[in-house]
Order: sequence, then C-alpha cells, then structure tokens
Amino acid sequence: MRVFVLIFNAGTDNEGIHSIRQGNRNKIMMFESEDDATRFALMLEAQDFPTPTVEGMDDQEIKDFCKSAGFDWELVPEDSNTIITPPELNVDETDWQPNMNTTVEDSEMSDSDLDSIRRRLEGLL
Repeated sequence: MRVFVLIFNAGTDNEGIHSIRQGNRNKIMMFESEDDATRFALMLEAQDFPTPTVEGMDDQEIKDFCKSAGFDWELVPEDSNTIITPPELNVDETDWQPNMNTTVEDSEMSDSDLDSIRRRLEGLL
C-alpha cells in the first residue's frame, strides 16, 4: 500500500525521515492521505521546524526500515476523524542534522584557506 511520510533534506546526503519521540522510542507517521501529510508538514513548519517534503512510499518499505532502526510506526487512516498534530516540543538536535550550529570559530580552516576559497568563488562570477 502507498503511504506518505515526511522527509527532510530530500534527495541530499543529509536526508532524514520525520519521527515523533515517545518516551525513549521514535515513531514514524505513515499517512494514507497526501493531503493529511501535507497538513501535518505545514503544522511542523508553523512551529519553526525545517520544511519537510511529503513523499509517497510503499508501507512495507517503511515498516522494514522501522524494524531495522528499532522505530515504531503508526498508520494515519485517510478517513480518520482525529486530527493528528505535532508535539509541542521538538528535539534540539536531530540525527540527520548534527552540528548544524557550527560557527566559523569552530572551523579548522585557516584565514588563508578561507581567502583562497573566497577568491576562487569570486572568480566564478
């Protein structure tokens, strides 16, 4: 069966699937309806979460991933009268986005290395 999940940084090396932390477990939400998944993504965005991409996938592929990663999963039916909302708190650092708060001071590049890169980039203009 085709379901819809939320993917962050889709198509990149830093791709990650949205999960909800419940206790010490993670759960992936699988939506039967693309519209419901899109609504959930917009609610995440309203909470200042990075904008996810809604992607259709085979439910068995998600279940297999959950089994291998030790995650739980939940199917959100299309006809559900229950409105699924994201948790009010988000994790500070995601598994797919480690060390995104690295500053220039944390960098191991020297000023001369940075100047060299800057000159090469300016040469492209």
